[in-house]
Amino acid sequence: MSADTTTHREGPDSAATTHREAPGAVRVLTMSSISFTLMFAVWLMFGILGKPIKDEFGLDGVQLSWISAVAVLNGSMWRLPAGILADRFGGKIIFTVMMAIGAVASLAVSFANNYAMLLVLAFCVGIVGNSFSSGVAWNSAWYSPERKGFALGVFGAGNVGASVTKLIGPGIIATTAGTAVLGFLPGGWRLIPIVYAILLTVVGVLQWFITPFPDRKPGASAKISDMLTPLKDVRVWRFSLYYVIVFGAYVAYSAILPTYYQDVFKVDLGTAALLTTTFIFPASLLRPLGGWVSDHWGARTAMYATFVPIGALFTVLCIPSGVDDQGNAYGLPLWLVVTLIFLIGCTMGIGKAGVYKHIPTYFPRHVGSVGGLVGMLGGLGGFFLPPMFAYIEKFTGLTSTPFIVLTVLTGLTLIWMHLVISRMKRENPEQDLVDVPDSAQPA
Repeated sequence: MSADTTTHREGPDSAATTHREAPGAVRVLTMSSISFTLMFAVWLMFGILGKPIKDEFGLDGVQLSWISAVAVLNGSMWRLPAGILADRFGGKIIFTVMMAIGAVASLAVSFANNYAMLLVLAFCVGIVGNSFSSGVAWNSAWYSPERKGFALGVFGAGNVGASVTKLIGPGIIATTAGTAVLGFLPGGWRLIPIVYAILLTVVGVLQWFITPFPDRKPGASAKISDMLTPLKDVRVWRFSLYYVIVFGAYVAYSAILPTYYQDVFKVDLGTAALLTTTFIFPASLLRPLGGWVSDHWGARTAMYATFVPIGALFTVLCIPSGVDDQGNAYGLPLWLVVTLIFLIGCTMGIGKAGVYKHIPTYFPRHVGSVGGLVGMLGGLGGFFLPPMFAYIEKFTGLTSTPFIVLTVLTGLTLIWMHLVISRMKRENPEQDLVDVPDSAQPA
């Protein structure tokens, strides 16, 4: 299909949706993906900074969990308005504003001198996490329905940014701790937010000048009330629950796994960071594959291919495992735990794309608002889960708590999804309902 070809797709949101793919689409996808990768790295940097921060400020596990949690909270709570604003004013300006705010907040983190200050600044840094919903709306405005699943999968692969700090952080922390870099910059964990502040500024400027003028604004003339109307649809909330599992849990595990590996299996920070990347990479880099699967076999197929294996994997990980204070291993060996978590990352990568393939299919004229709400509620899962894990583990003493919680949640979600699809098949036996919008009776 040529860049200027106009395509039409029937959908429940309108009789015919017209979408024109322009040459600037590639530039939008490229720069938004680079920017999103960087912003995701900044958003989740406290996962690897957690242990040094814990040691410096004398924090316990619950206090530490709240530092990552408040960043995730701010990176989730504005996703709905961010998506709407991207539809109204264009994703270009929304991305640029977020990167500017994130750069200032990240720089300030390096100079935090107490726990309360660190909490406030971590919350401010979290604004960059809202880039996802605005990026989905931005790319949706530039890509045709036939290629939208793959494009959003490529953009969403920016989740790999969660691994950046895991890869570079331990080395930077170890080599600069206790020193003044360039004679005036703080070393150790405090240097990383400074580096990110510089990168956010540079990439933000490049993005502004490389992406097209004028930007596309599909919701520029729409009323806010009309843009919010789809949020009454129960399907939106069901999709949000899907996203809690494939993205909220992804965010939570990205934050807690470095500390989990250190505390439970007694490995050092560098090893824990490396092991965590074996989860982050597939959960991010397989997202384009999930988009391709959703484009070719349907989003529902992608979700079944996610929830069935992920539920089984979480169930196995419920077995208490680790190394005791005497150095004796028990339960599942470390290599098997890492392998199972790696496979969970693979399924999450498929599932994240599958969830967002639903949105332009069901709500083509409301991608910003619907995608924003789904992203917001999914991201809030990443906010609530780490403290939940910490409190339940403190109460029960079970180190496998993060996996027990997700086993239950995944099972309930799979049952709900299957019941809805089964009912639709009974009501429409003549139709192939693999990826037909269930607009007749929301559930």
